[in-house]
Amino acid sequence: MLERIFKLKSGHTTVRTELLAGLTTFLTMSYIIFINPAILSQAGMDKGAVFVATCLAAAFGSALMGLLANYPIALAPGMALNTYFTYSVVLGSGYSWQVALGAVFISGLIFLCLSIFPVREYIINSIPKSLKVAIVAGIGLFLGIIGFKSAGIITGSQATLVTLGNLHQPTTLLAILGFLLIIGMDALGVTASIIISILIVTFLGIVLGYGKFNGIFSMPPSLVPTLMQMDIRGAFNLGLATIVFAFLFVDLFDNTGTLIGIAYRAGFINQEGKLPRIGRVLLADSLAAIASAILGTSTTTSYLESTVGVKTGGRTGLMALVVAVLFLLALFLSPLAESIPVYATAPALVYVACLMAHAFADIDWKDPTEYAPAVITAISMPLTFSIADGISFGFITYTAVKLLAGRFRDLNLAIVLLTIAFLLKFMFISH
Repeated sequence: MLERIFKLKSGHTTVRTELLAGLTTFLTMSYIIFINPAILSQAGMDKGAVFVATCLAAAFGSALMGLLANYPIALAPGMALNTYFTYSVVLGSGYSWQVALGAVFISGLIFLCLSIFPVREYIINSIPKSLKVAIVAGIGLFLGIIGFKSAGIITGSQATLVTLGNLHQPTTLLAILGFLLIIGMDALGVTASIIISILIVTFLGIVLGYGKFNGIFSMPPSLVPTLMQMDIRGAFNLGLATIVFAFLFVDLFDNTGTLIGIAYRAGFINQEGKLPRIGRVLLADSLAAIASAILGTSTTTSYLESTVGVKTGGRTGLMALVVAVLFLLALFLSPLAESIPVYATAPALVYVACLMAHAFADIDWKDPTEYAPAVITAISMPLTFSIADGISFGFITYTAVKLLAGRFRDLNLAIVLLTIAFLLKFMFISH
């Protein structure tokens, strides 16, 4: 049955590999179960209900991606989107969280329309190769800075924006050990190097007193406080148009960037630079975004951490389905999932960053109108802490240098229209 549904043989994988990849991906992204409620509760939402909504939204989105599109991509409420929801829309602009959920719902419907019609597929296929590989490399750098920050290797600085963290901190040393373990085991051909490292670092942290084993079982809280609470009528307020567009914009291009990165890493992009079954992938993304608003959480999106599962060997939707099941189990096993500290998963992100940086080799380094926009795209993602902004800068730079070089034929309608949209976004929406 699994072979018939997921076509494991043609994906050159096995059930065991997919199970292991799904478990590894879940452990790497499980932090969202606890971070998302903490962020959205600051907007006035019930923390317990958001916890349940987060698990259910992640399970629904991941299962949909696995069964509908057969891709090893896990979904969950996005970090960039939950911070925008809380700090910009609710606390910054003064709207209620119910209205913010309404804006998420409307943006999800627009997202669905773009996915049903070939608009989003056309957008993805119109992105030039240099920007596609730059997005891959940029996502790698973005993962790297998140991993470094989570490990405590870097920290914020008023003088230099970012600076070296406290390398004497035991948790930082454990994270560094975890990274070295992954590299060493991978060099020896150990397939499960990432998950073994996560478990070893977690165990050492608990033994040394820098982690806590929180038990195993607990009943999930009630979902009622957030279920179907979106204020759609309030979200149709003219003043919220830019907010709806912002949700749509970040979701569209964060999703697109993540999708390209994962697909590139897994070898799904064909020789023409296109992604098979992309229509189903986009449909799963958009339906998951709508479901998140209904359940009571910020927009659900494809997760960069899926690249960790792909590295472990995940190649089919079975991996995503495993992640979905684990998110459902997390409803009852939240104390156990909470025992995995962030410094234990940080090394996996840094390792994947190293792997994805190889995309820089595919850039045409002899053509400045190709490599300059690519570099701008890649370095902008970690420095702005936004995949969407990195893509925006890349498109604007690409169009500008092509026009200045008189190479109009290198541009297509989609690139020009998106460049205009990005410019308008920075003029009227960016803070």
